[in-house]
Amino acid sequence: MKRMKTAVGGLMLVSLLLGAGAQAQDTINVGANIGNVPWEFQDASGANVGFEIDLVTEIAKNLGKKVNIVNTPFNGLFAAVQSGRIDVAISSITVTKKRLETVSFTQPYYDSDQSLTVASGSTLANVSAFKGKTVGVDTGSTGAIWATAHQAQYGYKIREYTGLNPAMLDLKAGRIEGYISDIPALQYYAKVTGGVKVVQRLKTGEQYSMMFAKDSPLAAQFNAQLDILKKNGAVSKLYQKWFGAVPEKDTSTMTVLPMPK
Repeated sequence: MKRMKTAVGGLMLVSLLLGAGAQAQDTINVGANIGNVPWEFQDASGANVGFEIDLVTEIAKNLGKKVNIVNTPFNGLFAAVQSGRIDVAISSITVTKKRLETVSFTQPYYDSDQSLTVASGSTLANVSAFKGKTVGVDTGSTGAIWATAHQAQYGYKIREYTGLNPAMLDLKAGRIEGYISDIPALQYYAKVTGGVKVVQRLKTGEQYSMMFAKDSPLAAQFNAQLDILKKNGAVSKLYQKWFGAVPEKDTSTMTVLPMPK
């Protein structure tokens, strides 16, 4: 009886392990900085929603996979994807030559710039008026990189945050005078929430993409799906859903592009 129980127990363990492996293969772990409106955030019901949530879910569905969203601060996404804790990272991540040295990206799907946002009642209209004042940035973001690179030129102080909402609370309360971050997120926030206004576009030529471990086979699979979704208009429809406008034809939202190298 003991031998039979041992054999049965062993079979059950193998079955459980095989089941867990199959489940893992069917699920893509997606790191996302939840709170990054309108790319990935929670709606009133607590569900994860947003442009990139919709996009990654559609791609995963086409690959026969499920999505598991792993809430990760922006500056933690890079280590998480490199270590394999997540399979792909989203959060309006800009493709840069420096980042391409250690990670892989799909083709971009959104062209963006940085922006300066102030409280609705502020008379400050551009970064030239910020000498001695404080601007907020999201730690590790392109906005933080831009603000640091131009700090000596404009003479402002920098305060770092780990998400849009705490920065907006401080901006509205007057604890900071401005906030530098991705223009689509701030335009969406100003439209939906109010209390702030985008006063200046800071041109950077940024393009957003999904990030993977260096040379991950999954990156090529996602890139091929983006080819399809751009050609059939699905990415354009998501753009219209979340930004209320039709994307320009010459943007990365509409154009099939090669994977960055």
